[in-house]
Amino acid sequence: MIDKEELLNNKDFYKSFKNGEDLTSFFKEMHKRAVEHMLDAELDSHLDNDKHQKSATGNYRNGHGTKKIKSSFGESEIKVPRDREGSFEPALVPKRHNIIDGLENIIISFYAKGMSVSDIEEQIKEMYDFEVSTSTISRITNAVANEVVSWQNRPLEDLYLIVWMDGIVFKVRENSKVINKTVYLAVGLNRDGRKEVLGMWLGKNESSAFWMGVLTDLKARGVEDILITATDNLNGFTQTIRSVFPESQTQICVVHQIRNACKYVVWKDRKEFSADM
Repeated sequence: MIDKEELLNNKDFYKSFKNGEDLTSFFKEMHKRAVEHMLDAELDSHLDNDKHQKSATGNYRNGHGTKKIKSSFGESEIKVPRDREGSFEPALVPKRHNIIDGLENIIISFYAKGMSVSDIEEQIKEMYDFEVSTSTISRITNAVANEVVSWQNRPLEDLYLIVWMDGIVFKVRENSKVINKTVYLAVGLNRDGRKEVLGMWLGKNESSAFWMGVLTDLKARGVEDILITATDNLNGFTQTIRSVFPESQTQICVVHQIRNACKYVVWKDRKEFSADM
């Protein structure tokens, strides 16, 4: 039987639960998946037909090759679709190029609930910067939107040992300007000790009402109980959690505890103090 009190008092458990490496690995996989869907849609548009069907010109899909790309998340190997004639020239990841720079945050933001299909389409237009046709943009948007909705609405497990909830600020380009967008995440640890990002949401502010929507979404997708929720110290957050998951116990996230405690530590000592925490 799982001892909830033991988990609550285990400082090392919280430190290992959420770290930058875990999120980077998740974002890298999500980025890779989205890029592959976009490239598939590019080839569909190039052939102007549905997958696996021969085009009027006699050209058709011919499997996939692999390519290593570099982004701020590190190096990934992606599948690049091929056509029989070899006439397909990907626009997102051109031949003889392997660096995708500055698009990572935009791609990740696609997966956050709160992005409409028209929002995604506008972002994709900016990404391609008039290098492809309007019909190609529509195909790519549909491919991305289908992938995103499938991920957002996938069923979840009935029990998570702990769910960590917080926001991450991304810099994205919108209407030719670089702006900050906060994507809120719920990261869960299941019975098998496996971590997964349960969902991402766009929100203008981190209010109790906003988190009520997040928690209700998790419950609608199959979550029946969360043993421990790790959060910041938002006023009313604990009551909001208990209204949806009455048996859950709340623990202030270690990251927020460190940030709050650092306010009372002189600047030169903060690095050492944070490590000791």
